Amino acid sequence: MEAAWLSLGFGLLSALTWGAGDFGGGMASRSARTQTVVLWTSLLGGLLFLALALLGPEPFRPHDLPFALLGGALGALGLYSLYRALSQGSMSLAAPVAGVVGAALPVALGLLWEGWPGPLPALGLGVGLVGVWLASRPEGHASPVGLPWALLAGLGFGGFYVLMDRVEGLLWPAALGKLTAFALVLLLSPPHKGLPRGAVPWVLLAALGDAGGNLFFLLAAQAGRLDMAALASSFYPATTVLLAWLLLGERLGPGRKLGMLTCLLALGFIALG
Repeated sequence: MEAAWLSLGFGLLSALTWGAGDFGGGMASRSARTQTVVLWTSLLGGLLFLALALLGPEPFRPHDLPFALLGGALGALGLYSLYRALSQGSMSLAAPVAGVVGAALPVALGLLWEGWPGPLPALGLGVGLVGVWLASRPEGHASPVGLPWALLAGLGFGGFYVLMDRVEGLLWPAALGKLTAFALVLLLSPPHKGLPRGAVPWVLLAALGDAGGNLFFLLAAQAGRLDMAALASSFYPATTVLLAWLLLGERLGPGRKLGMLTCLLALGFIALG
């Protein structure tokens, strides 16, 4: 029970920090090239984790390397695609779509690998996926532009969840994953110009939020089951949607409110189980 509570708590912290970081990345991508935003976000996060890994007592585990490298590459795909989606269309549509697609793969594999979690946690998983789906339904004049990018982001994040669940370390895999993302973006799409001055604060928010989300997800996955950790972490769209509603005035209609309440109900089922 204690491990389940730890996993749930770290997963929710991941959702809070990832959601805030995604909001910052989406805002930065409205005035800067998406590649540049992902490049700086990955570099700053990678350097932060590298410094912590070098200063801390955590040993380097070579068997973590392939999972961290491939996970970092898929994370970069997810982050790039999400920022494109957030910059092109409605944040309150793109973020939840990426969330539900990203949660579906690790939930399915978690059930396959780790077995039936019990009636209440299983009900929580199902209700949680429905809640994220409800939050992703278009409302009013929410623009569907960017929806393909949101779907691709979800696939990238789902692969990231699954691969990073296989590592044993914490800081070293996080550092390697973010530096791999930086190298991949730099190799495939080197930036032609720097960041506009107005985008710098948003990039800093994106980097800190993305780094925090990665760290808390790893802690959640190592504390408990992959499906539970991934589902709780996938509630990050709620943070993005709330920030878009508070700061940008984007509409938060009945469907999204119901989706958020459903997600809270799912957490209750998981916690009681």
